[in-house]
Amino acid sequence: MREITYAEAIREALREEMARDERVFIMGESINYGLFGVTAGLRDEFGAERVRNAPISEASIVGAALGAALTGMRPVVEIMFADFLFCAMDSIANEAAKWRYMIAGQASASLVIRTPQGSGLGMGCHHSQSPEWVFAHFPGLKVVAPSTPYDAKGLLKASIRDDNPVIFFEHKMLYRMKGPVPDGEYIIPLGKADVKREGSDATIVATSLMVHRALEAAEELAKEGISAEVIDPRTLSPLDKDAILESVRKTGRLIIAEEACKTGGFGAEVAAMVAEEAIDALDAPIRRVAAFDVPIPFSPPLEDYVIPNKDRIAEAVRSVV
Repeated sequence: MREITYAEAIREALREEMARDERVFIMGESINYGLFGVTAGLRDEFGAERVRNAPISEASIVGAALGAALTGMRPVVEIMFADFLFCAMDSIANEAAKWRYMIAGQASASLVIRTPQGSGLGMGCHHSQSPEWVFAHFPGLKVVAPSTPYDAKGLLKASIRDDNPVIFFEHKMLYRMKGPVPDGEYIIPLGKADVKREGSDATIVATSLMVHRALEAAEELAKEGISAEVIDPRTLSPLDKDAILESVRKTGRLIIAEEACKTGGFGAEVAAMVAEEAIDALDAPIRRVAAFDVPIPFSPPLEDYVIPNKDRIAEAVRSVV
């Protein structure tokens, strides 16, 4: 099977969906190339009507996309950095998330908001956050965070075809990562987790870039005779609770790894869900590995200190087995 980068996989999904459905168009700041090159070449292929450059106003971009979606179009907009989703929060949380409910399903806000998230480039606290769980809090929004090129393509195609608004988080440090992607069309259903590595002693639930750090930790632990299972939810909302519960009931231990700050994050939700539904399966306390509760520093050494690495994940596993 061929190998392509995460960015190329996303571009392929956009190209295939634009070719399949004339209602799909893309819009964003410098979208003719894209800050990380994801949309390069699409304007030449599909023209300026379907690849629309937008002013530097995230509120305007999402507001215009929402209006287009309500008339039957299927916009895919790019917000250069996930940090600036907050500028469009009213359109996202107060409008897009609620339209289907407010008018009893008579219209859908079928839009996708793609956005790079995460740290690793020394870009400081305004360009390095991981706010995905903030959006998973709002009913009516679907939230996706792929960790591999294969998942990125299949999940983006599913997101574009979904009748609900979807926030699609792409980690900056994964854009150049290569992985196997089939030539033919495939779709990955939203809300379906993936077992990235099977194990029997502990379950690590990890998202986005943390999936790879969890896999590195599992590899290290294997040399010590500890078998760790790595679950990638892939979709934070809806969350595949059954996959997580099944794994915890098998291993008896749960560690959650995420890049966002620890307080009130994804790890807290998963820990509470498992405590409510499978506490009798646990042989040890649940452990959470997350960023420290501080703004992300500009300094690369400090940034590395704040964000979880494989050593912190491995140590959390060792502490409960």
